[in-house]
Amino acid sequence: MVNAARFFSYPIMPSHHRYSLCIGARRHSFEGLAELLAKASPERSGDQLAGVAAESAEERVAAQCLLADVPLSDFLAEPLIPYEEDEVTRLILDSHQPAAFVRLSTLSVGQFREWLLDYSTDGAALEAVAAGLTPEMVAAVSKIMSNQDLILVAAKRKVITAFRNTIGLPGRLSVRLQPNHPTDDVHGIAASTLDGLLYGCGDAVIGINPATDSVAAMETLLKLLDELIQRHQIPTQSCILAHVTTAIECISRGAPVDLVFQSVAGTEAANRSFGIDLALLDEARQAALSLNRGTVGNHVMYFETGQGSCLSASANHGLDQQTCEARAYAVARAFSPLLVNTVVGFIGPEYLYNGKQIIRAGLEDHFCGKLLGLPMGCDVCYTNHADADQDDMDNLLTLLGVAGCNFIMGVPGADDIMLGYQSTSFHDSHYLRQVLGLRPAPEFDTWLQEHGIVKDGTRLLATRSSHALMQHAFE
Repeated sequence: MVNAARFFSYPIMPSHHRYSLCIGARRHSFEGLAELLAKASPERSGDQLAGVAAESAEERVAAQCLLADVPLSDFLAEPLIPYEEDEVTRLILDSHQPAAFVRLSTLSVGQFREWLLDYSTDGAALEAVAAGLTPEMVAAVSKIMSNQDLILVAAKRKVITAFRNTIGLPGRLSVRLQPNHPTDDVHGIAASTLDGLLYGCGDAVIGINPATDSVAAMETLLKLLDELIQRHQIPTQSCILAHVTTAIECISRGAPVDLVFQSVAGTEAANRSFGIDLALLDEARQAALSLNRGTVGNHVMYFETGQGSCLSASANHGLDQQTCEARAYAVARAFSPLLVNTVVGFIGPEYLYNGKQIIRAGLEDHFCGKLLGLPMGCDVCYTNHADADQDDMDNLLTLLGVAGCNFIMGVPGADDIMLGYQSTSFHDSHYLRQVLGLRPAPEFDTWLQEHGIVKDGTRLLATRSSHALMQHAFE
């Protein structure tokens, strides 16, 4: 066994902002928390593109060793983006609850990892400290955790939300039914929707990415889904993934909006590139709440995120992409969403180069979101120019199922013909539900069984009732 004392010296920090460690005869120094976090990140192409990645495995190890000794309280004292320059920073610090942080306030990042992995730290303990955690704290601890660490801790944390059904309960796995069409053809969308329903998918949401982001297109698709849901009394919710301003206009025109969607990022500048700010998101949430369309809950927001979004907008402020991603979860948390979806491999290999990086990022995102108290799902996906394939996605899908992911995507054939990327199929939910003994959301599960679509939550059936559902839907 190697004697670590021969190679490592204790950190020398001449000032509050400088971290230094010797490995053998080589000294590694890092200026401030932002650089330390970036250099401690597992390898990924986006950080290399941004020029913030560690230059060697040795430098990465040095940064991780130093990061493990950083007190969690330092992340409150040293904002990564100045308070006066960024509204996401202000949100993080202003919403921090010291009472929830007391249990962890004396711990370092490494000690926090040990506490998370302790047998006695259960879901209730994680829930009790969630409001005391900042995104930077959870990003930091994730960087010194193995994949199995991320899975184990995330599996302890259940985050339950509700609108027309209840999502995130133990032993449950939900699916977003994603019936996109390249021309928003209502017959094509209806066919994909019925296909998904007859596979037992759609309890998270029936969510359409419109080819045209317009009020008219959104209203047409909203009415299509609302008629289907109301006619067959399906205990689920719909969402048209248009811009938040489009949704607000549709609400003002009396359209049947269940959930309001928006992509969000971890810096004010990146959100501005999306055409949003915190005030606009609050306006949208209040507008959706005013419709009072939920039956078992009032979580009305659906957010999507993805590592690399801040860098792609030249708005990362020198931070690594995973820390920026965790900061996006602070934005989501402020608006009590029904669903938060990390679209992990969608942005492309410039940010997550291969299957290994996509798998690691998916586990990080799910872990960080769950620790912050978010109902995390994952679009297990990749683009065709990435060094990844469906086997990689099967691996990530399985790992996220073990980690307790709230929901996954259901795309016809796992190939989205409108967005042009590879995701997970309707069939994949049956694989995961069977192998892990999971079932759909309880209200949706009951509906599926009453209509003869599934038995025991997983086994597909073909009955007169299910055939009638398809016939009536196309009338």
